[in-house]
Amino acid sequence: MSWPTEIRVSPARDALSLLFEDGARIRLTAQRLRVNSPSAEVRGHGGARPPPVTGKENVKIVRLEPVGNYALRIVFDDGHDSGLYSWDYLSELAGT
Repeated sequence: MSWPTEIRVSPARDALSLLFEDGARIRLTAQRLRVNSPSAEVRGHGGARPPPVTGKENVKIVRLEPVGNYALRIVFDDGHDSGLYSWDYLSELAGT
């Protein structure tokens, strides 16, 4: 697993960019991150799949909170903040 050496939120707060130590760069929109949150609220509780998250085209990133050395908690302007985005999960979302 490669670790990020740079983490940036775009000036418009609508995207997250990461540069990894192996040289890989990824960019994910706030909408993609919010709709694919790894939280139980989005993924479901006890195997029950909730309806898809919609209407997040204009969601913004309010702040990032590091979680140990393995993940980020992303706080969105719609109040959602319960997903922990591991480096592997962020790479998976970016298709790398």
